[in-house]
Amino acid sequence: MTESLRPLIAGNWKMNGSRATTRDLLTALRASLRDSGPAPCDIVVCPPAPHLALAAMETEAVSGIQLGGQDCHTATSGAHTGDVSAAMLVDLGCAYVIVGHSERRADHGEDSATVKAKGQAAIAAGLTAIVCVGETLGERDAGRAVDVVGAQVEASLPGGANAGNTVIAYEPVWAIGTGRTPTGAEIGEIHACVRARLLGRLEDGDRVPILYGGSVKPENAAAILSVPDVNGALVGGASLDAGDFWSICQSCP
Repeated sequence: MTESLRPLIAGNWKMNGSRATTRDLLTALRASLRDSGPAPCDIVVCPPAPHLALAAMETEAVSGIQLGGQDCHTATSGAHTGDVSAAMLVDLGCAYVIVGHSERRADHGEDSATVKAKGQAAIAAGLTAIVCVGETLGERDAGRAVDVVGAQVEASLPGGANAGNTVIAYEPVWAIGTGRTPTGAEIGEIHACVRARLLGRLEDGDRVPILYGGSVKPENAAAILSVPDVNGALVGGASLDAGDFWSICQSCP
C-alpha cells in the first residue's frame, strides 16, 4: 500500500441482485458504518444499471459510501439502445464508473481504444474512471504479463487523466471468480509496472490509485493490501456479501 494514498475499495456487483438484495446489502453496509465508525478507506459500490436509482436513494444520506456505474458509452447521448451515458450516471448520483473490465473486453469485444474513449467520456462528465487492465492465463504462462498489462495501460489511459479523475485496476483475467490469486510478488511486479507507466505519462502518476482485483476475499485481503503500490481493491463476488465486503474494507492498513 502506498502510504500517502487513502485506500479505495470498490465493489463490482456485476449482473447480480434485485431491488430487495440491493436494499438489504446497502442497509447492512450503513449499519456497519454506524456501528464500527468510519471505514479506513473510501468505499464505492457499483450495482447493475437497473438498480442504480434505488442504490442512490439508499446511500443519499450516507457520507461513507459512494456510487459507481459498471460501464458507460463513449457518446453523451443518441441512438444507442441499451447503453448508458456517463452523464446519466452523474445524474443518478454516481461518482465513479468502471471501464474496460475484462468481461467487457471479452464479451463485448472492447479494445483498449474503446476503453480509452469511454474513460475520456467519463472524465468529461465529471466521473472518476476506474480503468481495468489484466492478462490472461496464456499470456502469463508465456511470460508476457508485464508487457501485456503495460501496453494496456498505455493504450487505455484516457486523455486528460490525472490522480483526481483516474484509477487503474489490475485484474488478472485468470483470477477473476476462480478463487485463484497471484502471489504477493506477482501482484507487486505488475503494480510496479503500472506505476512506472503512470509516472512516464502523468505529472502526478505517483498519486493515481492502483487497485488489485481478482478473487479478493476477507481471508487474503490484508496480505494483498500490504503489497507495495496496491492502493485498494476492486472486489467482485465478495462485494455481494455485506459482511465479507465490510471485512475487506476493515483490512485496509
